[in-house]
Amino acid sequence: MTEVVSNISPPPGAVATVSDAPPIHYMVKIESFSSLGKNAVETYESGVFEAGGYKWKLVLYPNGNKSNNVKDHISLYLAMVDASSLPRGWEVNVIFRLFLLDQNKDSYLVIQDAAGKERRFHGLKLECGFDQFIKLSTFNDARYGFVLEDTCVLGAEVFVCGERSRGKGEVLSMKKDPTASKYTWKIVDFSKLDEKRQESQIFSTGDHQWKIVLYPKGKGPGMGTHLSLYLALDLATLPAGCRVYAEYTLRLVDQLYDRKFDMYGKAKSWFGASSSENGWSRYGLLSLYQSNNYLFAKDICMIEAEVIVLGIGSPF
Repeated sequence: MTEVVSNISPPPGAVATVSDAPPIHYMVKIESFSSLGKNAVETYESGVFEAGGYKWKLVLYPNGNKSNNVKDHISLYLAMVDASSLPRGWEVNVIFRLFLLDQNKDSYLVIQDAAGKERRFHGLKLECGFDQFIKLSTFNDARYGFVLEDTCVLGAEVFVCGERSRGKGEVLSMKKDPTASKYTWKIVDFSKLDEKRQESQIFSTGDHQWKIVLYPKGKGPGMGTHLSLYLALDLATLPAGCRVYAEYTLRLVDQLYDRKFDMYGKAKSWFGASSSENGWSRYGLLSLYQSNNYLFAKDICMIEAEVIVLGIGSPF
């Protein structure tokens, strides 16, 4: 039997009822409940349970969710677990009920969204529930029987109403304090290089690996007239579907005059599976080799790459 509760204020947008039947999916018994507060335990996460083909857990804030500025209430949420195995763009619509046992009457206070409202879980929202699940004063009032001998019992029922996969999406994570990494590539006997693509050794910036790519006789629009110079991301170190936004500088180093006459190009670009190389097909005229011996002293070319990863785009 279920009846509406009149003497307990439900959370905003929710209804409170009383049920004689226990929750069908999950129950958790918390002993020495007051010790959570005494030991400054701000959050308790229950064990994992299954319902509707998905895995879930309860997340309890015994003194309210401070990150949401909750005061004088217990906060209780339902959270999805192991969502990383779900397909890209997934969504699950759920109706759920959260339970609190009245140990005096052996019945349950049930809190759920009003009018059968569905909650939507997806890659950016794995947790839904009630900031103001119940007032602390009501919870601790012995007349209601929610805490008996410092023990309380919570529970949950979860009903999956619908599920689907959306189109592609991306999460952009910008770096708060990006740092620069430098690498210098020394090429000996530069004049002996033919038109073939030349690659530096791989170097790292954080979790990503890069290399400098040179076409000594040019590539594309620069073929036969210019040096072509690029920065390339090693895709073997990039998770599937991800891309990297980076600021980069490629320099021909002045070897004779304390770098006063460095030649450089600077840009910002996205690097990923569809565009793993970025740079300049007309970086510098081929005549540089004859007219600038400080850039090619003793037939040696020094190319420096400076890379700053500004952000990561990841699929969801």
